[in-house]
Order: sequence, then structure tokens, then C-alpha cells
Amino acid sequence: MSDKQALIDEKNKLVKEMIELQKQFMDIEHDKGITGKDYYYSKEGLLADYREKYADMATRVVDMSHEIVGSTRN
Repeated sequence: MSDKQALIDEKNKLVKEMIELQKQFMDIEHDKGITGKDYYYSKEGLLADYREKYADMATRVVDMSHEIVGSTRN
């Protein structure tokens, strides 16, 4: 497998994980509702590190996408 294909596979896996994380978030939102306080200050469960984890994953997807096509992030 080429390095490029390995990056594509890793990116696709990460996108699937992000979608699953979004589904879990939406389930919580639909079941209980999520206040701004819950979203920003929760210390337990999915919401405890959701924003940071999701942002890190999204940044990694963008970085890999640039690497795959040979562009740079400005």
C-alpha cells in the first residue's frame, strides 16, 4: 500500500469516527437536551472532552487532506 493510500484510509477512518461522535452527541441532545453550560463545562461523559476531541480530529482530517493532494495549509 502506498503512503498516499495509507493516508486516505486513515482519513476515512477518522471521518467515520467523527460521524459516530456526532451521532452520540445528537442522541444526548435529543434525549436530555444540552445547555451551553453542558457543552462548554461538562466534566463527565461524552461532553467532557467532546469539543477538544472533535476539533483535534477535524484538524487532523484537514492536514491529511492537504498532504494527500500535495497542498499546504495557510
